[in-house]
Amino acid sequence: MSRIFTTSFASVYPHYVAKVEKKGRTKAELDQVVEWLTGFDEAALRHHLEAGTTFQDFFAEAQLNPHAPSITGVVCGIRVEDVEDPLMQKIRYLDKLVDELARGRAMAKVLRS
Repeated sequence: MSRIFTTSFASVYPHYVAKVEKKGRTKAELDQVVEWLTGFDEAALRHHLEAGTTFQDFFAEAQLNPHAPSITGVVCGIRVEDVEDPLMQKIRYLDKLVDELARGRAMAKVLRS
């Protein structure tokens, strides 16, 4: 079991925010991406952040977007679509979306619409 599974989502979220803001994107855009992937609205996301929910529990409660498997590419040298562990793949989906957002990709393309 990877250490990231038991890491709180709230401890990593500020790093996601910093990454996208450093590249000129907004926290609101990040939240939109998280909502698209997980189905968590603003209130649910805030609840998970305040509760210190682990990544394992965060994704256990998420209703993953049916288009999530269309997220492909490389994160940390690993192809997202080739990750075998389902939880790790969901975490990598989120990482990939955050990377695309930070790189300035159009929101419509990030959200696979």
